[in-house]
Amino acid sequence: MAQTVQTNDSGRKPETDGAKRAVKVPRKVSPASLRNAALYYLQRFSASRSAVAQVLRRKARRSLDHHGGDPAEVEGWIEALLTDLERLGLLNDQAFAEGRVRSLSGRGTSQRGIRMALGRKGVAAEVIDQALERVAEETGVEDPRLRDLQAAAAYARRRRLGPWRDGAAREDRRERDMAALARQGFSHDIARRVIDADSPDALDDEIAGG
Repeated sequence: MAQTVQTNDSGRKPETDGAKRAVKVPRKVSPASLRNAALYYLQRFSASRSAVAQVLRRKARRSLDHHGGDPAEVEGWIEALLTDLERLGLLNDQAFAEGRVRSLSGRGTSQRGIRMALGRKGVAAEVIDQALERVAEETGVEDPRLRDLQAAAAYARRRRLGPWRDGAAREDRRERDMAALARQGFSHDIARRVIDADSPDALDDEIAGG
């Protein structure tokens, strides 16, 4: 008589004591393994020095917890590696910040939102200031309020808010649309100018007029 294989609620065969999943043992870190990890990460992501440092420290912590070792020595390897990657131009917080400012501005992120996003990546405040100034010079829009108006319009266009809504729904959705821009870090005045614009063309004309 054929036997029925018992499964758990997910439909999988239950584990027995002898079939428990093996725990993966972390590799012991070395200067070479840390370098390989950093280079692999940077091949996949544009990152700040702080972000790469966090990746390396997590890897080091797992190794030290399992294999033991001198934390101060490993931290020295990490700091030396980060400095070398900066020397080679593979880590550059200024370039990273400028790239993120361009990207986030294009997606409709407020100046405040940009500062918060870069701060979470560990970018220093003075580097953020310089990146905002550099991108403002590139675009020729140095007034931060006008930059926010442009960004808020871009966000509203992408989300079909305010003047991009159908007339019947626009008034009913006004407060929700205002709140959506507020959550993105825009001031009440900027949100009102975007959401209450007569039309997308009228808003474009206001932005063009400064």
